[in-house]
Amino acid sequence: MPTWLPMWLKLMSHCPLAAPCGGAGHPRLWLPLGRVGRRKEGPGGGSIAVALSRRLGRLLTPADLQLAPPEEDDSIGLALGGDPIDALLPMWRFELDRRRFLTTSAYSVAAAALPLSYVQEIADRTAAARSRQTVGMAEVAAVRDMVRVFSEMDERHGGQHGRSALVQYLRDDVAPLCRGRFRTEELRQQMLSAASRGVHLLGWKSYDAGQQGLAQRYYLQSYALAVESGVTGQDGFVMRTMAMQGLKLHRPEHCLGLAETGLNRAKGKVDAQTESLFRVVHAHTLAKAGRRRAALAEAERASSLLTAGPGDEVPFWALAWGPPAASVYSRNAKVYETLGDHQTAAEHYGRAAGARPAGTYARIVALDLVASAEIQLKRGQIEQACTTWNRALDHMDGVRSARTRKAVTRMRGDLTRFRARGVRCTAELDERAIDFLASA
Repeated sequence: MPTWLPMWLKLMSHCPLAAPCGGAGHPRLWLPLGRVGRRKEGPGGGSIAVALSRRLGRLLTPADLQLAPPEEDDSIGLALGGDPIDALLPMWRFELDRRRFLTTSAYSVAAAALPLSYVQEIADRTAAARSRQTVGMAEVAAVRDMVRVFSEMDERHGGQHGRSALVQYLRDDVAPLCRGRFRTEELRQQMLSAASRGVHLLGWKSYDAGQQGLAQRYYLQSYALAVESGVTGQDGFVMRTMAMQGLKLHRPEHCLGLAETGLNRAKGKVDAQTESLFRVVHAHTLAKAGRRRAALAEAERASSLLTAGPGDEVPFWALAWGPPAASVYSRNAKVYETLGDHQTAAEHYGRAAGARPAGTYARIVALDLVASAEIQLKRGQIEQACTTWNRALDHMDGVRSARTRKAVTRMRGDLTRFRARGVRCTAELDERAIDFLASA
């Protein structure tokens, strides 16, 4: 057990965000998710909602039937231990209703460590939910393909593009499949794994829109689905993502613990390229913690694993950001940048851009180019930085992303002093940036 975990548990015992939904007088309802979920005793709102859901062929909650009070916005999605679908349904309803939940979900430092405490035994949950549909491999493949399409759309056009469509697809198609009858236990595991990947993507879209608290809640529920699936390494992969989010938000309190635990759940159990994805994030958290030697050693291990098993098949859920090599190079660049080695960082950003197929992953390529330009500016290479920034803007065309807008705004601020000196390339770049921000 990590040394900081007992202190975190004490913190959570006094944290209102950790309280289960419902409160006094309103016990949590446990609905079936395959073998996941417990029925509330007696003919309560949960059993009525389940019965009507099966009859109507769409998912309903007690709140939909006015049999339970609506959930409090500040606690939805921050708790684990129940049926993940029950946590996701009200989140999706709020998303589609465009209520204040979307913008008021605050990022919780305590919740960043929540997966580490999720040790509840799942074995006592009920058998597969009875429904009129028997789920087979064709349905699993269809969900994977659809999530892959949404993911490709996300990287090409930004996180705000197609977001409502993804919410509706997960709510109306994937959630009922997760509660269906499966031909085999393995099929059930694969369906939950695919659902976890879809919710993970929705978290990523929220992150890209600057809604960090909402992104965190989706990551937590993606983690819960991954745990329920039992697919080796996928739960750790979500923990890896949460560590990355904490680093980006400059909230490193639990990042090292998340990265270490995620790595321990995967190393030696997944292919070499996938393990490299875990190790490179671990390296970044080590660098942020000031453990330079350990960070460099881990970064080197991540790079060496890329060539250790180049022919191994990378699992569906590990391809969230495209080719593993590109992700490792990009993250290693951040490791070296954190450690002050800007030259090596620039080299790794260059490798990352070259490791992605031409015309793909526009947003990631653009942001890597922005990071590379910022390093060039720090090294006094103003004209080279402007060239790189122009390349980044080329990739941003048509991308709807809060992160790309923020990057361009930051670029304008960084170049202010050079425009004042009359540096021509900065003036031209600023005009282009103004046009981009106006159109975005």
